[in-house]
Amino acid sequence: MRMGFVGLGNVGSKLAGSLLRNRFDLTVCDLNPELVAGFVAKGAKAAESPSELMQSCDAVITCLPSPQACAAVVEAMLPHVDDTKIWMEMSTTEVSEVKRLAALVTEKGGSAIECPVSGGCHRADTGNISIFAGCDRATFERMLPTLTTLGRRVLHTGEIGSASTLKVMTNYLATANLLTCCEALVTMKAAGIDMNTTYEAMKISSGTSFVHETESQLILNGSRDVSFTMDLVKKDIGLFQSLAEAANVPLEISPLLVEIFDDGIARYGERELSPNIIRRLEDATGLKITAPGFPTELVDDEPEEAGYEVIPMGLSKPVLAS
Repeated sequence: MRMGFVGLGNVGSKLAGSLLRNRFDLTVCDLNPELVAGFVAKGAKAAESPSELMQSCDAVITCLPSPQACAAVVEAMLPHVDDTKIWMEMSTTEVSEVKRLAALVTEKGGSAIECPVSGGCHRADTGNISIFAGCDRATFERMLPTLTTLGRRVLHTGEIGSASTLKVMTNYLATANLLTCCEALVTMKAAGIDMNTTYEAMKISSGTSFVHETESQLILNGSRDVSFTMDLVKKDIGLFQSLAEAANVPLEISPLLVEIFDDGIARYGERELSPNIIRRLEDATGLKITAPGFPTELVDDEPEEAGYEVIPMGLSKPVLAS
């Protein structure tokens, strides 16, 4: 299968790298010609436009920073969509928008699958990231070999829209975990507890989380470089809040998270690294939350493994499976 990839940013470049590393026939497209040139040097082909990419490939993946960017790309590809083409959306985007674009693709005879990822850039880099896939069962099974190359755990979530809904929820949870980790670290520092000891106490306790075991390391190192910025966090938690409002769920914590990141963006800029939300508390207390021995960036130390489909607990077969 000839694969196309649009969007070679922090996450997209790593996902596309997994395809190239596993010898897929890959063509890439990005607004940054240097990123494209880097992939061409490793064996990929280049397309001048999304339109050209869809014309020359069997399946095209989009991994873009906003729903608006994705819409522009998909609409440009539509003239070349037919019953042999597949669009794969790997961005974190609005549910209504992914449904709208998927409908445009299917009207042209093509197939659409939304497959956002979760687990961090370091796991995207090794093909060990998790993937949610929303689409009909036939399209899922057709694309499963590609999905299990891009990620390790692949969950078929249901029809188009279900994966984006779940992805927004998981990003909301990650943000809540980040903010509670920041408060815990600063409070322990103020109470005179050693930061290295604090990290381990959190890690081995009931209070641990994926976010703590990854992002807290970068906070304590001082680099805070998780390859994710405050504006992207604000987009994701805003999408979750919109879902709750549409469903008439009176959330209490979610609006506070939005307020905190609004304040962080006002103070430090929308492109500030997201773990630096801890600076609000550092500035308020005069404390610097760092400790020796932590890495400047996250590296997945697990070997790359073949991916597989995850069956939801309590079910004997995947959703939509006959």
